[in-house]
Amino acid sequence: MGRLSVALTRASGPPPVGELWIGDDAAVLAPPAGILLLATDAAVAGVHADLDLVGLDDLGWKALAATVSDISAMGGRPAHALVTICGPPGTDLDRLNQGVAEASAEWACPVVGGDLSGAPVVVVVVAVSGTVEPDGPPPVARSGAAPCDRLFVTGALGGSAAGLRLLRAGAGVPNPRGPAGPVADPAADAGVLAALASAHRRPRARVAEGEAARRAGASAMIDVSDGLSIDAGRLAWASGVGLALDEVPVAPGARVDEALGGGEDYELVVATGDPEGLLAAFEAAGLRPPLPIGRCTGDPTERRLAGRPLALGGWQHEF
Repeated sequence: MGRLSVALTRASGPPPVGELWIGDDAAVLAPPAGILLLATDAAVAGVHADLDLVGLDDLGWKALAATVSDISAMGGRPAHALVTICGPPGTDLDRLNQGVAEASAEWACPVVGGDLSGAPVVVVVVAVSGTVEPDGPPPVARSGAAPCDRLFVTGALGGSAAGLRLLRAGAGVPNPRGPAGPVADPAADAGVLAALASAHRRPRARVAEGEAARRAGASAMIDVSDGLSIDAGRLAWASGVGLALDEVPVAPGARVDEALGGGEDYELVVATGDPEGLLAAFEAAGLRPPLPIGRCTGDPTERRLAGRPLALGGWQHEF
């Protein structure tokens, strides 16, 4: 744990009195005041990140951000993280740890323990605990949507996939979706291009948005980790409803197919029977307004976009 602990300890600061964090055989934590949430995720070099295009620090950030996003999709707040890093000899642990530490500080989610091990490729496994206050609405599952619920997403989609496309083009890597082409359209705004690259390297978990949606009475919620088409479909399947999407908000510089199937945006899809209340809650919290994308229907087999069949697409974990 020695090499793992330095950057993470600096980012997390000292533990509260009575708790033990990094450095012992197990973390010692006070029990949460509210409902406990637990989530885990893994980031694997060559699967979740191409280390010829992004840094080890980006992989560390992405591993923690993805797990925090699972907590946000339930409307909770992250509390603590455990991080296990596996990799071959020569892995730059300091750089990888720095990315984990920066994400830990971003979402006030201290790393309280973990492990190191050798492996043929770099793998970062993160477990995060979260909480929901005991006197508020309960955590939001995927399975609570009802016919006629309105569907919203917390931001435009496709930015991460477009960022990967641009990074691959800049490195001369063929695009599996088509010709690599130039790094960017010469007329494109440099700020847009930088935002797309950042969206891929450093995706953002929507913790405040998830909490606001839960408190506004959201009936179901899921984060867009694998693509809007497949993730909204998972929400619909779990709830036993259909999907009738009107439109897909596409990030500047991205394509519709990237918004539907690119994944790793980590925006939240929210179903609600009270759209006005949801919008008011976001405004009261000082958040950008969620974007309407359609509604749930009573036919659980329905999957439509703008009146046409919605093709299932996105990252599938099964193997």
